Amino acid sequence: MKPVTVLVSASGAPGTAALLNGLRANGEREVRIVGTDMSERSVGRHLADAFHLVPAGTDPGFADAILDVVERESVDVVLPQSSFDLEGLAAHRERFPVPVLVSSPDTIHRSNDKAETYALLRRLGIEGPDFRRVNGAAEVASAAAELGYPDRPVCFKPVFSSGSRGFRILDPTVDRAHQLLHERPGSVAMRLEEAVELLPDEGGPDLLVMELATGGERTIDGIADGRRVVLGHPKTRESMRAGLAMYFVTLEDEALMETADRLVEELAIEWFFNIQLVGEHVIEINPRISTIVYQEDLNLPWLGVKRALGEISDEELASLRGRVRPGRTALRYFDQLEWDA
Repeated sequence: MKPVTVLVSASGAPGTAALLNGLRANGEREVRIVGTDMSERSVGRHLADAFHLVPAGTDPGFADAILDVVERESVDVVLPQSSFDLEGLAAHRERFPVPVLVSSPDTIHRSNDKAETYALLRRLGIEGPDFRRVNGAAEVASAAAELGYPDRPVCFKPVFSSGSRGFRILDPTVDRAHQLLHERPGSVAMRLEEAVELLPDEGGPDLLVMELATGGERTIDGIADGRRVVLGHPKTRESMRAGLAMYFVTLEDEALMETADRLVEELAIEWFFNIQLVGEHVIEINPRISTIVYQEDLNLPWLGVKRALGEISDEELASLRGRVRPGRTALRYFDQLEWDA
């Protein structure tokens, strides 16, 4: 069969190596990978078959740069990895001569706006954290008090964020001396007084101050068609290191899949998605690919590419649901590359 060329954006992301390996290990045909990233130090430069520097996903010229790579490299499918790439591609996906695996601009905006996400959960009766949308130090302090601080910890993050960027727990019991002497830099816990001191009095990004969800972390990964989950499954999300989950176990949970179906339909999510929960609270809806637990007989990234190429129907994908193996486990780890400059 004719080889397929897949462009993988943000190819410096932590999941790049596993994703590229998964695409190549499809058991059906050769896959040529074209990586793009805004950094020369992207691991995609070394793991992909071709690599191109492009502007940041938020740059007005990002879509044009990706389109240029598509034409120069004869790309068949564009697969974005980063939340920051989604809006730039979604607004221009009709200009591309090949499938771009991204939802509509409205879906991307509503999913990336965490305040919109939590308001949607409330309307649907799906459990999510209580929250306040605020701006500036004084509003953060007021919202934290409304949510129970200092009697209980709360947390905050930017309304638009990705990969735990900007997420902080506000906890009055934080031991700053213990943090200084025993923890790595970048601890996510701090006191409200410290946050208020660092934030501007007014202005800056909109923030969400929220109740702190607790409990085990789970996610739902899959492929959607704008109305329902075509193929997917839940999994645990454990052993956090540097803001990344490092250990996953596939689950069988019909209630979680029903929740995913409702959110996919409401937001009209197309292609890949990832929904995160802490305890019983939905905390993130990401309309993009995330960490995948691979099986030799169920390769979600490859199946998404085949769907984009028109080589497998949604009905055929749905018929593969029985292949999901509960208890399938994935352990992430750090690796490295060497080369002569």
